[in-house]
Amino acid sequence: MPQTRPNILLVLVDDMGFGASSPYGGPCRMPVAQRLADDGVRLTRFHVTSLCSPTRAALLSGRNHHTVGMGATSEMTSDHPGYDGRRPATAGTLAQALHGAGYATAAFGKWHQTPPSETGPEGPFTYWPTGEGFEHFYGFMGAEMNHWYPQLYRGTTPVEPDRTPEEGYHLTEDLVEQTDAWIREAAEGDRPFFAYVAFGATHAPFHVAPEWSRRYRGEFDRGWDAVRETTLARQRELGIVPPETELAPWAPGVPRWHELDEPARAVAARFMETYAGFAEHTDAQVGRLVDTLDELGVAEDTVVLYLLGDNGASGEGGLEGTLREHLVGHGGADDVADMADRLEEFGSASTYGLYPAGWALAMNTPYQWTKQVASHHGGNRDGAIVRWPARIRDGGTVRHQWHHVIDVMPTLLEAAGVAPPTEVDGVAQQPLDGVSMHAALLDADAPETRPTQYFEMVGNRGIYHEGWTAVTQHGVPWRMAEEPRGFDEDTWELYDTRSDWSQTRDVAADEPERLAELRARFEVEAQRYRVHPLDDRVTERENPDLAPRADPRRGITTFVYGPETARLTEEVAPNVKNRSHTITAAVRVPEGGAEGVLVAQGGAFGGWSLYLHEGRATYAYNLFGRDLTIVRAPEPLAPGEHEVALAFGYDGGAPGAGADLALSVDAVIVAAGRLEETTAYYFSFDETFNVGVDRGTATSPEYVPLRNRCAGEVVRVRVDLGDDVEPLTEAQEQQRLLAHE
Repeated sequence: MPQTRPNILLVLVDDMGFGASSPYGGPCRMPVAQRLADDGVRLTRFHVTSLCSPTRAALLSGRNHHTVGMGATSEMTSDHPGYDGRRPATAGTLAQALHGAGYATAAFGKWHQTPPSETGPEGPFTYWPTGEGFEHFYGFMGAEMNHWYPQLYRGTTPVEPDRTPEEGYHLTEDLVEQTDAWIREAAEGDRPFFAYVAFGATHAPFHVAPEWSRRYRGEFDRGWDAVRETTLARQRELGIVPPETELAPWAPGVPRWHELDEPARAVAARFMETYAGFAEHTDAQVGRLVDTLDELGVAEDTVVLYLLGDNGASGEGGLEGTLREHLVGHGGADDVADMADRLEEFGSASTYGLYPAGWALAMNTPYQWTKQVASHHGGNRDGAIVRWPARIRDGGTVRHQWHHVIDVMPTLLEAAGVAPPTEVDGVAQQPLDGVSMHAALLDADAPETRPTQYFEMVGNRGIYHEGWTAVTQHGVPWRMAEEPRGFDEDTWELYDTRSDWSQTRDVAADEPERLAELRARFEVEAQRYRVHPLDDRVTERENPDLAPRADPRRGITTFVYGPETARLTEEVAPNVKNRSHTITAAVRVPEGGAEGVLVAQGGAFGGWSLYLHEGRATYAYNLFGRDLTIVRAPEPLAPGEHEVALAFGYDGGAPGAGADLALSVDAVIVAAGRLEETTAYYFSFDETFNVGVDRGTATSPEYVPLRNRCAGEVVRVRVDLGDDVEPLTEAQEQQRLLAHE
């Protein structure tokens, strides 16, 4: 029986601000997005949650992000219901609803909705894509991924590329190849299909081949202030914003372009060239899927929803930008002179880049602030393009109705002729929080259907109600590891966004009663959707003891692994940070000697590795991809079985303190070393713990990525943790108690 319901292709670009793409007046040329806009409609007041996981959870559930336990990213979950990262069974997903109505379903790319402690090889797999309504999954589980050396899953099975970047590999292209193959197969069946494609691009790390970034060489030498002016002028011409729209105030503390010296300008310009090339390359891959729909003859009745961002552009690269993102995440800053000497490396596998906060502000033109700042439109407003030739007849037009990402699920269900299910897998369903945009897509004059929406992220808060916004910016995204201020110190602002789209004119002093009314409305919504207690911590919450949250390793001090142990994520592997520990590897060395990795965690931008180099036992500690410390035995291991051990004597005190290193072979110390600083919170969001091989990038430059498996036989690895973990501070203990209230 031929299918009569439309196919659905839902594409999500990561960390792209409202003013980045060319269809929204921005400097990043995205001709495929423009082609879809010319055939469909652009939404000008489409809102997201201001961080990755929460937007995705809201997108796929039709409920507010705290309602489904995703008050922050999955790495920042805690024990509080609004923040535990576990979508309740009463809030079924879009994929479950469509699959139950007869759709073929598949997800590709970034997932970022599973509790980190459940992303290991043993699962459980309840919150993986295949447990949430998708029949097929190919992608990665966490916040970000190295585009040159990714660690992926097919379903729940780990897979890795068999090609290097030099051999032509790139993650975005791989994801599109996999999606294309699946769409072609699905189109041959008698079911409509739903394909969800969530790119790792354009989130850090900025990884793209040089021929793409060279297309923009010199275009950003004029700086972010000039780009903001040009972008706003284009947005006015395109009708994306009203003609009277002004540029929102510049964020305090971020330098203007003329305040930078020449090396800083050169670095900043190259970062933006790389980002723009990354964005255009991603758009080109989407074009391959659009071309396939045309080729297969299904484009006419396929709803293509192209979401140009899951939050505002990211200011998390710091004021200077960084080639080592994890360094900035821990409160550090990259050296501008060093980056200026490496301009030709930008975008390559030797970098893990993210542009300066000034470019993030420019990419959010004309709005204030950036990703994380849910209060202001720079953090919560993004571009969204819908093409559906069978129903949308006025291609090339815009839609100004106010909507939120929770409205996507009811919209697509209505387009598919599927009622929101009252029961999923035998569980009665709670109502959707979203409202359908279907009428607005078909009619530019359709009345607005969303009068109210709250916003909250890491303490940044806001409320929209009937054209007004009351907002308070709490934290600064480029200072994630600093002590934030108290919530009672926050200043609330008030904007009449009926006439002031860019939240430029704060009228709080003129309208105190309205402000008080809206603040009270925020509290009502916060109670309704499980927003409290507020938690403004960012990097600290990535430590499960400090969050706090469930940790399957808690109380265990000895871990023993066999030779096939692979792909243990940060919250499943032994937590060796901020404590003394010993790593012991038993290895059989064949005649002729052995090379390769015994056990490693992390990669080129943070981690550690115990390996054999020229036959000699070696330990490398990689701090943020900036500092590399190596201790090595003086002699190669003789043939036979040996125990290689590294004793890590932690100094104690604040997280990230120093440590003494002692390397031994067969219980005899053969080398020693010293670390003056260690990794405090996390080694990597994308790399893992592996026995007998270092997957992904290479933690040490003394061996190559992918092809570094130990030539000897790794019999077992044992990790013994010390009991010198620092007790919680009074403030941390208070936060733990709050999370349990």
